[in-house]
Amino acid sequence: MSILLDGKAVAALHERELSEHVAALKARNGGQTPILATILVGDDPSSATYVSMKGSACRRVGMDSIVIKLSASATTDDVLSAINRLNANQAVHGILLQHPVPAHVDERLCFDRISISKDVDGVTSHGFGLMALGEPAFGSATPAGIMRLLAHYKIDVSGKRAVVVGRSPILGKPMALMLSNANATVTLCHSKTSNLEAEIRRAQLIVGAVGKPNFIRSDWISDGAIVIDAGYHTGGIGDIHPDGLMGRCAAVTPVPGGVGPMTISTLIAQTLGAAERVWSTIQ
Repeated sequence: MSILLDGKAVAALHERELSEHVAALKARNGGQTPILATILVGDDPSSATYVSMKGSACRRVGMDSIVIKLSASATTDDVLSAINRLNANQAVHGILLQHPVPAHVDERLCFDRISISKDVDGVTSHGFGLMALGEPAFGSATPAGIMRLLAHYKIDVSGKRAVVVGRSPILGKPMALMLSNANATVTLCHSKTSNLEAEIRRAQLIVGAVGKPNFIRSDWISDGAIVIDAGYHTGGIGDIHPDGLMGRCAAVTPVPGGVGPMTISTLIAQTLGAAERVWSTIQ
Protein backbone atom coordinates (compact mmCIF):
# COMPACT_ATOMS: atom_id res chain seq x y z
CA MET A 1 0.00 0.00 0.00
CA SER A 2 1.52 3.31 -1.06
CA ILE A 3 1.26 6.58 0.84
CA LEU A 4 0.43 9.59 -1.33
CA LEU A 5 2.57 12.42 0.00
CA ASP A 6 -0.04 15.14 -0.44
CA GLY A 7 1.92 18.37 -0.25
CA LYS A 8 -1.12 20.46 -1.10
CA ALA A 9 -3.04 19.17 1.91
CA VAL A 10 -0.05 19.44 4.23
CA ALA A 11 0.67 23.00 3.07
CA ALA A 12 -2.97 23.96 3.70
CA LEU A 13 -2.70 22.55 7.22
CA HIS A 14 0.50 24.49 7.80
CA GLU A 15 -1.14 27.66 6.48
CA ARG A 16 -3.82 27.44 9.15
CA GLU A 17 -1.10 27.08 11.77
CA LEU A 18 0.85 29.98 10.28
CA SER A 19 -2.26 32.19 10.24
CA GLU A 20 -2.72 31.63 13.97
CA HIS A 21 0.98 32.29 14.56
CA VAL A 22 0.92 35.54 12.54
CA ALA A 23 -2.21 36.76 14.34
CA ALA A 24 -0.65 36.10 17.73
CA LEU A 25 2.56 37.84 16.67
CA LYS A 26 0.68 40.93 15.48
CA ALA A 27 -1.21 41.05 18.76
CA ARG A 28 2.11 41.22 20.61
CA ASN A 29 3.90 43.73 18.38
CA GLY A 30 1.25 46.38 17.80
CA GLY A 31 0.02 45.08 14.45
CA GLN A 32 3.33 45.03 12.58
CA THR A 33 3.18 42.60 9.66
CA PRO A 34 5.89 40.25 8.36
CA ILE A 35 6.78 41.20 4.79
CA LEU A 36 8.31 39.12 1.99
CA ALA A 37 9.86 41.07 -0.88
CA THR A 38 10.32 39.40 -4.26
CA ILE A 39 12.49 40.63 -7.11
CA LEU A 40 11.29 39.54 -10.55
CA VAL A 41 13.67 40.14 -13.44
CA GLY A 42 12.22 39.85 -16.94
CA ASP A 43 8.85 38.71 -18.19
CA ASP A 44 8.98 34.92 -17.99
CA PRO A 45 5.33 33.88 -17.52
CA SER A 46 6.13 30.91 -15.28
CA SER A 47 8.22 33.08 -12.96
CA ALA A 48 5.45 35.69 -12.83
CA THR A 49 2.97 32.95 -11.89
CA TYR A 50 5.22 31.66 -9.11
CA VAL A 51 5.65 35.17 -7.72
CA SER A 52 1.90 35.70 -7.75
CA MET A 53 1.34 32.40 -5.93
CA LYS A 54 3.83 33.36 -3.24
CA GLY A 55 2.15 36.73 -2.75
CA SER A 56 -1.25 35.07 -2.45
CA ALA A 57 0.10 32.64 0.14
CA CYS A 58 1.45 35.55 2.20
CA ARG A 59 -1.92 37.26 2.20
CA ARG A 60 -3.76 34.07 3.15
CA VAL A 61 -1.82 33.84 6.41
CA GLY A 62 -2.04 37.56 7.20
CA MET A 63 1.41 38.59 5.97
CA ASP A 64 2.27 41.15 3.28
CA SER A 65 4.35 40.90 0.12
CA ILE A 66 5.88 43.38 -2.24
CA VAL A 67 7.19 42.74 -5.74
CA ILE A 68 10.06 44.62 -7.38
CA LYS A 69 9.77 44.17 -11.14
CA LEU A 70 12.84 44.76 -13.29
CA SER A 71 12.98 44.57 -17.07
CA ALA A 72 14.65 41.72 -18.93
CA SER A 73 17.42 44.17 -19.84
CA ALA A 74 18.23 44.91 -16.19
CA THR A 75 21.91 44.55 -15.39
CA THR A 76 23.56 42.79 -12.48
CA ASP A 77 24.12 46.21 -10.91
CA ASP A 78 20.40 46.98 -11.24
CA VAL A 79 19.52 43.79 -9.38
CA LEU A 80 22.18 44.42 -6.74
CA SER A 81 20.81 47.93 -6.17
CA ALA A 82 17.32 46.54 -5.63
CA ILE A 83 18.68 44.01 -3.14
CA ASN A 84 20.64 46.73 -1.34
CA ARG A 85 17.46 48.78 -0.89
CA LEU A 86 15.56 45.80 0.48
CA ASN A 87 18.44 44.86 2.80
CA ALA A 88 18.27 48.38 4.25
CA ASN A 89 14.47 48.41 4.55
CA GLN A 90 13.70 47.42 8.13
CA ALA A 91 10.07 46.70 7.26
CA VAL A 92 11.14 43.85 4.94
CA HIS A 93 11.91 40.55 6.66
CA GLY A 94 12.53 38.21 3.74
CA ILE A 95 14.02 38.69 0.27
CA LEU A 96 13.46 36.36 -2.66
CA LEU A 97 15.21 36.74 -6.01
CA GLN A 98 13.01 34.74 -8.38
CA HIS A 99 15.02 32.07 -10.18
CA PRO A 100 16.05 31.96 -12.98
CA VAL A 101 17.25 35.43 -13.88
CA PRO A 102 18.29 36.35 -17.44
CA ALA A 103 21.60 34.80 -18.48
CA HIS A 104 23.49 38.10 -18.51
CA VAL A 105 22.79 38.66 -14.78
CA ASP A 106 25.30 37.19 -12.33
CA GLU A 107 22.83 35.20 -10.27
CA ARG A 108 25.32 33.95 -7.68
CA LEU A 109 26.62 37.46 -7.02
CA CYS A 110 23.05 38.66 -6.57
CA PHE A 111 22.07 35.79 -4.32
CA ASP A 112 25.06 36.47 -2.09
CA ARG A 113 24.17 40.15 -1.75
CA ILE A 114 21.00 39.19 0.16
CA SER A 115 21.42 39.72 3.90
CA ILE A 116 21.80 36.40 5.72
CA SER A 117 19.05 37.50 8.13
CA LYS A 118 16.65 37.95 5.19
CA ASP A 119 17.74 34.94 3.14
CA VAL A 120 14.44 33.09 3.62
CA ASP A 121 14.89 31.14 0.37
CA GLY A 122 18.23 29.72 1.54
CA VAL A 123 20.18 30.80 -1.54
CA THR A 124 23.27 32.54 -0.14
CA SER A 125 26.64 30.84 0.12
CA HIS A 126 26.74 31.80 3.79
CA GLY A 127 23.35 30.23 4.46
CA PHE A 128 24.28 27.12 2.49
CA GLY A 129 27.44 26.70 4.53
CA LEU A 130 25.61 27.04 7.84
CA MET A 131 22.97 24.53 6.72
CA ALA A 132 25.64 22.08 5.56
CA LEU A 133 27.31 22.26 8.98
CA GLY A 134 24.02 21.70 10.77
CA GLU A 135 24.01 25.22 12.18
CA PRO A 136 20.88 27.41 12.40
CA ALA A 137 20.01 28.76 8.95
CA PHE A 138 17.10 29.07 6.58
CA GLY A 139 17.41 26.10 4.25
CA SER A 140 16.72 26.25 0.53
CA ALA A 141 12.95 26.32 0.38
CA THR A 142 12.29 23.31 -1.86
CA PRO A 143 14.53 20.76 -0.11
CA ALA A 144 13.50 22.15 3.28
CA GLY A 145 9.88 21.73 2.19
CA ILE A 146 10.59 18.12 1.22
CA MET A 147 12.06 17.44 4.65
CA ARG A 148 8.95 18.96 6.26
CA LEU A 149 6.73 16.77 4.07
CA LEU A 150 8.62 13.63 5.09
CA ALA A 151 8.41 14.64 8.74
CA HIS A 152 4.67 15.21 8.50
CA TYR A 153 4.16 11.65 7.27
CA LYS A 154 6.59 10.38 9.93
CA ILE A 155 9.00 8.99 7.34
CA ASP A 156 12.36 8.52 9.03
CA VAL A 157 15.24 8.74 6.54
CA SER A 158 17.91 7.73 9.06
CA GLY A 159 19.97 4.85 7.75
CA LYS A 160 18.25 4.79 4.37
CA ARG A 161 20.13 4.72 1.05
CA ALA A 162 19.09 7.92 -0.69
CA VAL A 163 19.79 9.01 -4.25
CA VAL A 164 19.36 12.62 -5.34
CA VAL A 165 19.39 13.16 -9.10
CA GLY A 166 20.45 16.73 -9.87
CA ARG A 167 23.10 18.98 -8.33
CA SER A 168 21.60 22.46 -8.49
CA PRO A 169 22.96 24.71 -5.72
CA ILE A 170 19.42 25.58 -4.64
CA LEU A 171 17.88 22.10 -4.89
CA GLY A 172 19.98 18.98 -5.49
CA LYS A 173 23.05 19.87 -3.43
CA PRO A 174 21.19 21.22 -0.38
CA MET A 175 18.77 18.28 -0.61
CA ALA A 176 21.67 15.83 -0.40
CA LEU A 177 23.13 17.65 2.60
CA MET A 178 19.81 17.86 4.45
CA LEU A 179 19.30 14.12 3.98
CA SER A 180 22.86 13.46 5.13
CA ASN A 181 22.31 15.66 8.21
CA ALA A 182 19.23 13.51 8.91
CA ASN A 183 21.51 10.43 8.84
CA ALA A 184 20.63 9.07 5.41
CA THR A 185 23.45 7.62 3.29
CA VAL A 186 23.35 9.82 0.21
CA THR A 187 24.52 9.47 -3.38
CA LEU A 188 24.35 12.67 -5.42
CA CYS A 189 23.91 11.89 -9.11
CA HIS A 190 24.04 14.14 -12.16
CA SER A 191 24.45 14.21 -15.94
CA LYS A 192 27.94 12.67 -15.76
CA THR A 193 26.95 9.77 -13.49
CA SER A 194 27.82 6.39 -14.99
CA ASN A 195 24.99 3.84 -15.01
CA LEU A 196 22.39 6.07 -13.38
CA GLU A 197 19.85 3.24 -13.53
CA ALA A 198 21.97 1.06 -11.22
CA GLU A 199 22.35 3.88 -8.70
CA ILE A 200 18.60 4.45 -8.63
CA ARG A 201 17.80 0.74 -8.29
CA ARG A 202 19.81 0.65 -5.04
CA ALA A 203 17.93 3.61 -3.57
CA GLN A 204 15.43 3.30 -0.76
CA LEU A 205 14.63 6.99 -1.25
CA ILE A 206 14.88 8.77 -4.60
CA VAL A 207 14.62 12.53 -5.18
CA GLY A 208 14.18 13.64 -8.78
CA ALA A 209 15.65 17.15 -9.09
CA VAL A 210 17.27 17.07 -12.51
CA GLY A 211 14.91 19.46 -14.32
CA LYS A 212 14.11 17.16 -17.25
CA PRO A 213 10.59 15.80 -17.84
CA ASN A 214 10.18 12.06 -17.19
CA PHE A 215 13.97 11.71 -17.14
CA ILE A 216 13.92 9.00 -14.48
CA ARG A 217 12.12 5.86 -15.61
CA SER A 218 9.67 4.29 -13.19
CA ASP A 219 11.00 0.80 -13.87
CA TRP A 220 14.39 1.87 -12.50
CA ILE A 221 12.83 2.39 -9.07
CA SER A 222 12.76 -0.54 -6.64
CA ASP A 223 9.63 -1.79 -4.91
CA GLY A 224 9.15 -0.19 -1.51
CA ALA A 225 11.14 2.96 -2.32
CA ILE A 226 10.13 6.45 -1.24
CA VAL A 227 9.75 8.58 -4.38
CA ILE A 228 10.04 12.38 -4.24
CA ASP A 229 9.56 14.21 -7.55
CA ALA A 230 10.79 17.81 -7.28
CA GLY A 231 10.34 18.52 -10.99
CA TYR A 232 7.50 20.35 -12.66
CA HIS A 233 7.15 20.90 -16.39
CA THR A 234 4.51 21.98 -18.88
CA GLY A 235 1.49 19.71 -18.75
CA GLY A 236 1.99 18.74 -15.11
CA ILE A 237 4.90 16.41 -15.80
CA GLY A 238 7.62 15.75 -13.26
CA ASP A 239 11.19 14.49 -13.48
CA ILE A 240 10.13 10.92 -12.66
CA HIS A 241 7.87 8.88 -14.91
CA PRO A 242 4.92 7.98 -12.64
CA ASP A 243 3.66 4.79 -14.30
CA GLY A 244 3.12 2.00 -11.79
CA LEU A 245 4.72 3.71 -8.80
CA MET A 246 1.57 3.92 -6.71
CA GLY A 247 0.85 0.50 -5.33
CA ARG A 248 4.41 -0.84 -5.29
CA CYS A 249 6.39 2.03 -3.73
CA ALA A 250 6.19 2.96 -0.06
CA ALA A 251 5.40 6.63 -0.67
CA VAL A 252 5.06 8.84 -3.75
CA THR A 253 4.62 12.59 -4.29
CA PRO A 254 2.06 13.60 -6.91
CA VAL A 255 2.88 16.09 -9.66
CA PRO A 256 1.43 18.63 -9.27
CA GLY A 257 0.41 18.88 -5.64
CA GLY A 258 3.41 17.28 -3.96
CA VAL A 259 6.62 19.26 -3.58
CA GLY A 260 5.49 22.61 -5.04
CA PRO A 261 3.03 23.64 -2.32
CA MET A 262 5.57 22.69 0.34
CA THR A 263 8.14 25.03 -1.22
CA ILE A 264 5.81 28.01 -0.88
CA SER A 265 4.68 26.98 2.61
CA THR A 266 8.31 26.74 3.73
CA LEU A 267 9.17 30.13 2.24
CA ILE A 268 6.30 31.73 4.16
CA ALA A 269 7.23 29.96 7.39
CA GLN A 270 10.85 31.08 7.08
CA THR A 271 9.81 34.69 6.42
CA LEU A 272 7.72 34.56 9.59
CA GLY A 273 10.74 33.14 11.41
CA ALA A 274 12.92 35.99 10.15
CA ALA A 275 10.38 38.56 11.36
CA GLU A 276 10.23 36.92 14.78
CA ARG A 277 14.00 37.09 15.09
CA VAL A 278 13.95 40.83 14.35
CA TRP A 279 11.16 41.64 16.75
CA SER A 280 12.60 39.49 19.53
CA THR A 281 15.77 41.60 19.49
CA ILE A 282 13.99 44.96 19.72
CA GLN A 283 11.35 44.15 22.34
